[in-house]
Amino acid sequence: MRVNAAQVIRSARTRAGLTLRELAAQAGTSHSAIAAYESGAKSPSASTVDRIVEAAGFALDRELSPRVRDDGRQGRGAELAAVLELAAEFPARHASMLEFPVFGR
Repeated sequence: MRVNAAQVIRSARTRAGLTLRELAAQAGTSHSAIAAYESGAKSPSASTVDRIVEAAGFALDRELSPRVRDDGRQGRGAELAAVLELAAEFPARHASMLEFPVFGR
């Protein structure tokens, strides 16, 4: 997934209702740098985008999700079936009365 830094910065600034100068002051940079980032004339680093977005009052959330690969091992469905079969082997005994500790006495 590719993130367009210019769009992210512009969107954060406009959603926050900030001018170029206001956002620049809060982010500790110049308004010309913000303008260059928004126009795509300059490419900011990931940490710079984070700093500018945070100065506008937002956060960029990034998340990695595990990908299941078919590498010859059993598939996730077979793995789940094996786990459920194992769980069925354990006895399920429930007490007729729920017992719990008495607190505060």
